[in-house]
Amino acid sequence: MAIMIGVVSQKGGVGKSTLCRLIAREYAAAGWEVKIADLDVGQGTSYDWQSRRLKSGVNPEIPVERFGSVGQALKHADGYDLMVFDGKPYANVQTLEIAKACNLLILPTGLSLDDMRPSVLLANELCQKGIPKGNFAFAFCRVGDSKAELSESHGYLVDAGYSVFAGALPEKTAYRRASDTGHTPTETRFASLNQKADELAQSIIDKITHVAKD
Repeated sequence: MAIMIGVVSQKGGVGKSTLCRLIAREYAAAGWEVKIADLDVGQGTSYDWQSRRLKSGVNPEIPVERFGSVGQALKHADGYDLMVFDGKPYANVQTLEIAKACNLLILPTGLSLDDMRPSVLLANELCQKGIPKGNFAFAFCRVGDSKAELSESHGYLVDAGYSVFAGALPEKTAYRRASDTGHTPTETRFASLNQKADELAQSIIDKITHVAKD
């Protein structure tokens, strides 16, 4: 059975699909058999991104498939080492199904209270429904240049009782341009931005390694 990673959010536009692609790319580059399960069939953001990646001839190839339900995706898990669930935005029944199926749940968020508060409420709701706190962590995406703001936001989540991955994805045009051609945040034309993305990716990989052993 594959290691299952879920990326979910209470709202759109916080970097959910970007994180899915980042995780999948890093494992695929290491020789793992990886698949992204795009569960937002209406938007198909990761599915469309894969088409751009194939058109651009970017390696490694990252399989992406759209599924109407978590159950359908799980039927394909045996053929992979890692499956990444790109869930619909907003809390719903599917979010809980992903949380129950996954070894690790990742909640991307920006730095504002408008982003963090709904994410914490979602995390609280998942805990109330039986998902252990140790099964998920927050990742900062699309952040500004203020180290003080990042530190304050990190403290807000830690004070709420949750883990936060090291590193953060800044809000940069180069990341968007990379996505437009089927690349991930570690595949931009700028070494400094690739390094920032790699720091976050490595923190996530370390957490995955830890939870997979439990």
